Amino acid sequence: MRRSSAIALILMACWGTGCVIIEDGEVGVSKSFGTIDDITVPQGVAIQIPIARQVETWDVKLQEIKETAQVPSSEGLIIGLDTSLLFRVVPEMAPRIRKTIGRNYFNLLIQPYFRNAIRDVVSGYQVKNIYAEEGRRQIAERVETFLKETLEPEGITVVDVLLRDVVLPARFKESIEAKLTAEQRVQQKQFELEQARKDAEIEVARAEGAAQAQRIIRETLSDSYLQYLWIQTLNQNPNVIYVATEANLPIFKNVGRK
Repeated sequence: MRRSSAIALILMACWGTGCVIIEDGEVGVSKSFGTIDDITVPQGVAIQIPIARQVETWDVKLQEIKETAQVPSSEGLIIGLDTSLLFRVVPEMAPRIRKTIGRNYFNLLIQPYFRNAIRDVVSGYQVKNIYAEEGRRQIAERVETFLKETLEPEGITVVDVLLRDVVLPARFKESIEAKLTAEQRVQQKQFELEQARKDAEIEVARAEGAAQAQRIIRETLSDSYLQYLWIQTLNQNPNVIYVATEANLPIFKNVGRK
């Protein structure tokens, strides 16, 4: 009788015992009789017993929180921002987060601080600076610095802050587009002006070259050279023959005539 009772108790204990599998990128947080252990449960199979021991799995891989916020600029204009925060839970800090905040740390800790950081940082910038690439980089860096100082002591590692998109007020967007259009027109006019200057420089160079050539010709021409050129031109005519004379004056005879 006693033996059968003992077997029954063992079977009941085994039946009531469960297993939790802790995978890569996870840690286990153990709770025994309502007390959370400070040491995490490593990867593998963890045995849990109802009431006596329970094991929760915690994700310690890289996670992302996306936030779409409407925040005021320094001028009071409302700017739409699409942002992302990349973070992960420090494995050794999971039991502390479970004790002080709970499993809902995402909504109770990270999201409020993220929203507050975005609002506080962006409010110090003008719209034109928020839209500019350099301004967006500075905003992301400042938000990241604030979150690191705030969240990392709580066991959250801040990896990066990304500003994916900036939605400007309608009137400001129209003014930017008008400004860009005006700048494009000015650039086109400058291009046309430079082209006209280049064309004028080419014409001046041609004129200077022609004038220099004429000046050289005038300075080098002589009566003898002109006479030589005239004779050479006439000799190209097969019907004309050049006959030298004692006075060194040419006589031309037309071969085709008698």
